[in-house]
Amino acid sequence: MTAVLIIIGVIVLLAIILMVLYNGLVKLRNRIENAWAQIDVQLKRRYDLIPNLVETVKGYASHERETLEAVTQARNMAVNAEGPHAQAEAENVLSGALKSLFAVSEAYPDLKANQNFLNLQEELTGTEGRIAYARQFYNDSVFKYNTKIQTFPAVLIAGMFRFTAREYFEAEDEARGPVQVSFGNDAPAAPPAATPPAAPPAAPPTTPPAPGAPS
Repeated sequence: MTAVLIIIGVIVLLAIILMVLYNGLVKLRNRIENAWAQIDVQLKRRYDLIPNLVETVKGYASHERETLEAVTQARNMAVNAEGPHAQAEAENVLSGALKSLFAVSEAYPDLKANQNFLNLQEELTGTEGRIAYARQFYNDSVFKYNTKIQTFPAVLIAGMFRFTAREYFEAEDEARGPVQVSFGNDAPAAPPAATPPAAPPAAPPTTPPAPGAPS
């Protein structure tokens, strides 16, 4: 009788441990989903601001067509990106295009004084800050979740119920720090110094044919 009770107790204990581990993994996974949803909200807000920004700049600097088109193209790529890694890369491209746009705006005093342009700058700056905060929360959540499913004993439960690792929301360039758009404070990047063409290889010395040798 005692042995039966011990076996039942062990089974109940294992069931409780299983339930606790499973529920813990589900909570971490849901936290990641919630964190990603917060990022998505801020990214959509950013995308909604950019067409107005482009139209405002176009009113004062219509001949900066290449820069304006680059911003529009980068925005469209970001809107259509799927997955954290692809999204992060697209956002980096978009941030670079916006930096170029604001660098160009420095040459147009009337544009810099336009109230709508200033409001868009302020809104984009605020959105960048919220994206950075949401990105950090998301990556922290992914770190906890990935660590959990790779360590014992949760790794056993993760394998049984197919909890898989999640991607971080950062591109390779972000390893050096978060991506931020600086409005008007950054000078455009200087083009790389031109590399002089390599000198052609020296011609081999011409040896006059020996007397009597066939030409």
